[in-house]
Amino acid sequence: MTENVSESAGGRAVLVTGAARGIGWAVARRFAKAGDRVAILDRVPGEVAEKLVAGLDGGGHVVVEADLTDSEAVLAAVDSAVAQLGCLDVLVNNAGIFVAHPITEVDYPTWQELWRSTLGVNLVGAANVTWCAVRHMKERDRGGRIINVSSRGAFRGEPDVPAYGASKAGLNSLTQSLALALAPHRIAVSAVAPGFVATDMTTEWLKPPSGDEIRAQSPFGRVAEPDEIAAAVFYLASAQAEWASGAILDLNGASYLRT
Repeated sequence: MTENVSESAGGRAVLVTGAARGIGWAVARRFAKAGDRVAILDRVPGEVAEKLVAGLDGGGHVVVEADLTDSEAVLAAVDSAVAQLGCLDVLVNNAGIFVAHPITEVDYPTWQELWRSTLGVNLVGAANVTWCAVRHMKERDRGGRIINVSSRGAFRGEPDVPAYGASKAGLNSLTQSLALALAPHRIAVSAVAPGFVATDMTTEWLKPPSGDEIRAQSPFGRVAEPDEIAAAVFYLASAQAEWASGAILDLNGASYLRT
């Protein structure tokens, strides 16, 4: 096997969606620390974008803005990121929304809207970003890496957030479909499937008493830290991980086991 896109950490061009906070921010910091150039795709005002870039090690980092439910904005943002980075080696589809909508407790308009918005960001948005990114990746012989941030909920179920669980199950299927489609271009596609992670998005869920019950789901008695997820994403972007293409890596602290 010849190593190209990820011969070593450092010097790669990396696009991370939803990287202004949480898991995405940890992922961006992990790549930047290794000497890679990072493009953050998120919805942030200019002054926040400047702070994000300043908070990353190294240089050459950029922020591009887009609503992932706006397909034209996604195309423009990805093209802008690639133009500023000069190329694209790694895509991390991390952006996602997680809003409660128990089927027995929300009205019909709310139910419909949350299904549209959740799938629009978590699944269709990720698919669109990927299409736009692959246009650039496949034009070069360096290969590439695409890592999708899925969820334990795709397997375990999400009774209070069913659209989220469904969107992540769809993302898993997309991951494996594209692993097959893109291998001839030396683009490896994989996913990580975390359980609960201590981020802004889960703050309310992790407050007592519900948080105590969530932490007790793992025999470690805790939830993940964003840096733990970032470490797995970083591995899947490496040269050594090409053979992991199509894999969905569980990162849930043994809180849910599947075979």
